[in-house]
Amino acid sequence: MGISFRKHKDKKWEYRVKVKDPITKKYVERSKRGFETKPEARLAAQDVERNLLEGYEKLNIQLKDYLDFWLKEYKEGYVRKNTMLSLKNSVNNHIKPYFKNIYINEITPALYQKFLNKLYDNKLSKNTRLRIHNAFNEAMKRAVLNKKITFNPCEGAVIKGKNSNNDEIKFIEPSEVPMFLEHSYEYGYIYWIFFKLLLETGMRKGEAAALKWSDINFKNMTIEINKSLDFQAETDEELFGDTKNYNSKRVISMSKSIADDLRYHATWQNRNKKLLKNKYYYKYNLVLCRKDGNYMPKSSLFNAFRRILKQADMNLLPIHSLRHTHAVMLLEAGAEMKYIQERLGHGSITITSDIYSHISKKMDQKNTAQFEKYINNILNSK
Repeated sequence: MGISFRKHKDKKWEYRVKVKDPITKKYVERSKRGFETKPEARLAAQDVERNLLEGYEKLNIQLKDYLDFWLKEYKEGYVRKNTMLSLKNSVNNHIKPYFKNIYINEITPALYQKFLNKLYDNKLSKNTRLRIHNAFNEAMKRAVLNKKITFNPCEGAVIKGKNSNNDEIKFIEPSEVPMFLEHSYEYGYIYWIFFKLLLETGMRKGEAAALKWSDINFKNMTIEINKSLDFQAETDEELFGDTKNYNSKRVISMSKSIADDLRYHATWQNRNKKLLKNKYYYKYNLVLCRKDGNYMPKSSLFNAFRRILKQADMNLLPIHSLRHTHAVMLLEAGAEMKYIQERLGHGSITITSDIYSHISKKMDQKNTAQFEKYINNILNSK
């Protein structure tokens, strides 16, 4: 460890800083020339030495290299396959092409804001821009913890623009739920029970598709959600993965209605098992499955959902809208946002509030109008 100085023929000063890495035991060396005076070179050298001692390797790390490191060391094997694909898309298709060969310490808050504004100018949806921002922000937080940079340039950034129509949550109006379920039953029992469970629990389709009978507790009237089915899995080993995030693992209560439906469903499955015998997929022990016990293909669910909505003369929606419909029904029933957050498995109440705030405001306005009408009738009755 040490600092040395040298004056060149052009009368400019150069510093050379040498620090031993405590882990690799190898020496890290940095130098720079062109200083007018030795004190000027000493100040710069001391700053570099301090950063090296504290672990800030700022000079030779390009953003693209650090992002590859972050994905491999902190994401690969720790997040679900679809989440990993989304992160790689944000990094490889948006962040890297914009910043190219920039060094990680050269990214300023102003430069990062220009990047976000460029995404807006390219007419990317707000949800897409939020995904890109969240990926970049998480990587930079890790870079600060790893002492590669001294501050996170993403802090305080503004995501420009309002939500587009595509970003707004879509759901079935609660008054139309009975009609939807009626058409679902007419289309096919296995789709009816699948969609009804989504409506009554707010589970994600992958969580519901992965449910095993061991996750159903009729005594305590609860459902344990602890995994998610990967519809794109190529092997049985890849079929059942983790839930979307840590908070997605949860135990939720089930109503008497859905418990009765599941008891009947178990009887229905047992009849299929007796008929199919060794042709039944006993190994999965799935609650929601095809008649032979095999898991429900994503394409079958999507096609069924679309056709049911069409038959019911309802607007076309994604299956995920059933999760939103559950939340809306909870809000209409007067459930608190904290309860909805825990039931849906959101990471924080902020996420839940952000998603459903405008619906909650509409309900507040509706309730205020109803109260105003009620109080006016009382006051004007004399």
